[in-house]
Amino acid sequence: MDAKTGTLARDEVSVESQWDLAGLYSSDVDWSTELTALEAEIKTYASFVGTLAESASKLKACLEFDMNFSRQLEKLHTFAHLKNDEDKTNSLYQGNYEKIMMLVNEASKASSFILSEIMSIPEDRMRGFLAEKELEFYRFHLEQILRYREHTLSEKEEALLAASGEMGRTMQNAFDMLDNADLQLGTIEDENGETVSLTHGNFQSLLQSYDRRVRQDTFHTYYKAYESHQYTYSTLLAGSIKKDLFYSRAKNFPSYRAKALFSENIPVEVYDNLIESVHENLGPLYKYFGLRKRLLKLDELHTYDCSVPLVGGINWHMSFEQAVQEIRTALSPLGEDYVEQVTRGLTTDRWTDRYENKGKRSGAYSSGCYDSNPFILMNYREDNINSVYTLAHEAGHSMHSLYSRKNQDYLYSDYTIFVAEVASTFNEALLTRHFLGQDIDPDMRIYLVCREIDNFRGTLYRQTMFAEFEHQVYKAAEGSEPLTLESFKKIYSGLLERYFGPEVVLDDCLPLECFRIPHFYFSFYVYKYATGISAAYALADRVLSGGDAELNDYLGFLKSGGSKYPIDLLKSAGVDMLSPEPVRTALAKFSTLVDELEHLTSNHSKN
Repeated sequence: MDAKTGTLARDEVSVESQWDLAGLYSSDVDWSTELTALEAEIKTYASFVGTLAESASKLKACLEFDMNFSRQLEKLHTFAHLKNDEDKTNSLYQGNYEKIMMLVNEASKASSFILSEIMSIPEDRMRGFLAEKELEFYRFHLEQILRYREHTLSEKEEALLAASGEMGRTMQNAFDMLDNADLQLGTIEDENGETVSLTHGNFQSLLQSYDRRVRQDTFHTYYKAYESHQYTYSTLLAGSIKKDLFYSRAKNFPSYRAKALFSENIPVEVYDNLIESVHENLGPLYKYFGLRKRLLKLDELHTYDCSVPLVGGINWHMSFEQAVQEIRTALSPLGEDYVEQVTRGLTTDRWTDRYENKGKRSGAYSSGCYDSNPFILMNYREDNINSVYTLAHEAGHSMHSLYSRKNQDYLYSDYTIFVAEVASTFNEALLTRHFLGQDIDPDMRIYLVCREIDNFRGTLYRQTMFAEFEHQVYKAAEGSEPLTLESFKKIYSGLLERYFGPEVVLDDCLPLECFRIPHFYFSFYVYKYATGISAAYALADRVLSGGDAELNDYLGFLKSGGSKYPIDLLKSAGVDMLSPEPVRTALAKFSTLVDELEHLTSNHSKN
């Protein structure tokens, strides 16, 4: 155990609270053996060079080899990244992760000819190939590739770009190590006078403290650590953006945003409609901050006052095992098969790595591959209701993956990121419905309504603010404006003022927040959280108010993987994201919740 933080070392964590990776590889030796074997296979790619235009059968043979190689590579990568995330200070797993990423890079180089050769096949000849039964299974896959004709370079140029991939990950890798391994966040004194070491895992819990001095100290101590490295963080983020611009320009895209949206065939209007709709509905958000300021009886509301529960005397405590049972009950509208599978996954099948340990990656995610069950990284805290919601959220991702892999061939088993947040947020909506449907006292109802408001605020408003930040900094970079510490902070400060409005005092250190968001190293990802919550609540309303047909539509969506473009998948499930209506409906729900909170707290104060 770390004497300063009280955090367990990895070898002190109980087996039952760790994920079970034995289904991937029973030992590190087995992983290394398979890695060596796959490294030897990479030369087979060369045998297909120059053959793809000869016949449909030659093209099919290459695609089959590439699919099988990718499947094995994905399995190796999954094990390596999961082991590396268990403890970022473990040199063996750092090394193994580097090995697999080198193989990923080598495979990218070796297979880079495939796209350029497919693109060089004359259109009439390719139409003939696509009409042959032999390529029927690959038709949608090839159609997705052929969309990139004008963005595909010569074989040598594609190979050169592929070779730069490992170098291009440097900024992201450096951020990851700085933020998770090297950064010392400092200590604060909690409400009991005990010294507590700050971690990414307990930061949000401490911001929910009823003691304002604890919240204030937590906030300023946390950001003081970022301030001490602010030039490094700004340089890393600027480098990541410049890397992205290099690739978008090399591939003949008008902007990196256009490149990012093109991959999922998402019209740019979806992005712009999101930001515009949120701008039009900031009033209810400002109203909420005003309510929070009044109810907390504060002269000034700061951002560190925006997470503390609005009612006193509620000390949340829920064990991991209890959380699983609550989630099980909440998800019952999805049917017995779904509920039994997710319950086994979270308990006896050990999908989840439950608790924080020294060196473990912060946050949470769902991972896995075609040849494994899902895996969930958690840093579960029994004193934070958000941990229960995060578990339900990641379980949604995992069940989406499980259903897709069971019902689609490997080639079409991966759903795109645009729809990735739908199933997870859907589960959160059902969890809130479950909690609010119980016989609870007025304080707990206020607590849960406020929590649901904060979920909308964090997922819809906050992620849209992040999306707007990305759009603005990339536009600045594409306009040859310098990306400096001050320019990042200036852009972010302007957005903070817009999204927090007149009721919140913005501390001078708050613009440093833009440097601690890991998603900015996966550019133009965050807007999908906002569109995802909009689609999820629309689908949840549809399933809960409907019957078997609506449920089957939703389960069909989960089973569809990547067999269609994401906009088409959602339309099949009953939601049209080309329209601004799902976003506006979600924003209207937020406004209704704020009105409900106002009503509940008004009645509560009279009692």
